[in-house]
Amino acid sequence: MQICVIPGDGIGSEVMAAATAVLRVLAPDLTLCEAEAGWGVFQRTGVALPAETLAAAREATAILFGAVASPSHPVPGYRSPIVELRRTLDLYANIRPTIGPGVDLVVVRENTEDLYSGRERLEDDGNTAIAERVITRTASARIVRTACELARTRQAAGRPGKITIVHKANVLRVSDGLFRTVALEVAADFPELTFEERLVDVAAMQLAAQPQRFDVIVTTNMFGDILSDIACIHGGGLGVAASSNLGHGRALFEPVHGAAPDIAGRGIANPTAALNCVVMLLEWIDRTHTAERLRRAMDAVASEGIRTPDVGGDATTREVTEAILEQIATQA
Repeated sequence: MQICVIPGDGIGSEVMAAATAVLRVLAPDLTLCEAEAGWGVFQRTGVALPAETLAAAREATAILFGAVASPSHPVPGYRSPIVELRRTLDLYANIRPTIGPGVDLVVVRENTEDLYSGRERLEDDGNTAIAERVITRTASARIVRTACELARTRQAAGRPGKITIVHKANVLRVSDGLFRTVALEVAADFPELTFEERLVDVAAMQLAAQPQRFDVIVTTNMFGDILSDIACIHGGGLGVAASSNLGHGRALFEPVHGAAPDIAGRGIANPTAALNCVVMLLEWIDRTHTAERLRRAMDAVASEGIRTPDVGGDATTREVTEAILEQIATQA
């Protein structure tokens, strides 16, 4: 079983070093191969996602992706490699869990279309920019079905089995109107679940103020991106948030924190999100006992106060990683 590790930009290499060190101890039978992608690779070679990296990702059982530092201005020939991987490998479901005091929710985000389809253009006068929003029946149906199946699994474990369908169909009547229509059609196939609708602005307000009211949220790409970042505040913030990108028999796991160029190279990046990605990966390949070992080790180290500066500690990335490895050793 092969895992493709793509460190990417900024702190990606630092947190992926922690993730691979732990993974090699917990699952020594896995084969880890490293590949490159990102803004730095583009600046050096003119390609952000080299063909060799894409080939390695296709051949792997799963992918661990560190971070990408995409520029905030148009660059001819550049496209975000993480967006490209999601679309090329059809990793259509982005799953972002948030667990905190009184909070246990999941944002299920469509991952392949919407404003991320890349259909943008500048009008001839240079004063008007236009982006096309793409919403399809097929993508909407499969993401809502994924959310329903997840809610049903969570219901069996004691959760409410409630789906919140988030849209802006009162304004985006055609695009979000289609998403809403399809979502309600799929909902009819899951009578054991409870469904509600929220406009995205209301959902954002309630998610910030009353996160405990939510169980599973399903929405489109852009809205899901924003709402999942709001949700993660209740689970410790971006520094510890992890996500999975799932397709048919494929998976990519990535921290949510981004490249963090302000601290890159200083050795203080929080490896928690990357290690949470390892937990999700292990669960995805049906090694739940091993995943639980890592989770317990991480909790023990955090309770001892061994933490990076972003969460109130003074430990380095290496020190946190080594402490977690020591905890894993004591469990053996």
